[in-house]
Amino acid sequence: MMIGIKPLGDRVAIKKVDAEEKTQGGLILTSSAKEEPQIAEVVAVGPGTKDDAMELKVGDKVIFPKYGGTEVKYNGEEYIILHQSDVLAVIE
Repeated sequence: MMIGIKPLGDRVAIKKVDAEEKTQGGLILTSSAKEEPQIAEVVAVGPGTKDDAMELKVGDKVIFPKYGGTEVKYNGEEYIILHQSDVLAVIE
């Protein structure tokens, strides 16, 4: 996936996944009731550094902190750029 953003060093660019529109019980949520997701897909990765090898790859689903990273708007899309070490977990 080519997005036109190339993170430097140990940084990654992620894009949030859409919030669920239904609960497990089948209730449809209004836009104000949807919880902001903290799950994203990695869309670009930097090369890593000599001290920190890049462990993430494009396509990984990750959990990130609510207030982590820098939000960027590029070509009408919203991305978050953060250090690899700020990613909390990879979803398998």
